[in-house]
Amino acid sequence: MAQTGSRNDPFGNFNFLVTIDGVTVAGFSECSGLTTETNIVEYRTGDEDITVRKLPGLKKFNNISLKRGFTNSKDLWEWRKKVLDGKTERQSGSIVLLNEARQPSIRWNFREGWPSKWEGPTFNAKNNEVAIETMEIAHEGLELE
Repeated sequence: MAQTGSRNDPFGNFNFLVTIDGVTVAGFSECSGLTTETNIVEYRTGDEDITVRKLPGLKKFNNISLKRGFTNSKDLWEWRKKVLDGKTERQSGSIVLLNEARQPSIRWNFREGWPSKWEGPTFNAKNNEVAIETMEIAHEGLELE
């Protein structure tokens, strides 16, 4: 007999939005780097056995890498250019995973973000692919909402 009820299916990884300071800036084809890490501090006193204690150290947040089709919009480039000119502008943002109905389901919020790397498209006359630009955003905190 078939069981009725609600299922808890996993989300697809293709429905997401990127917002920076509350504004959806662009449609991105890839987003990676939603990673947190804590350094391990090893410690041992002389009166203990040969086991080393492992204590939590500094927390780290990897850069968020975003890829999108290259367009004539210069918004991301102008944000990166401020860093190159020594006028770094830090902003908060979110990566929002959408469900099948394109409604927000999960949100990763980053804070104090700034573009640490921008990479322009690679050109190849032998291929028929979209020109892709890549931007990495360094940040100081990531929360899952």
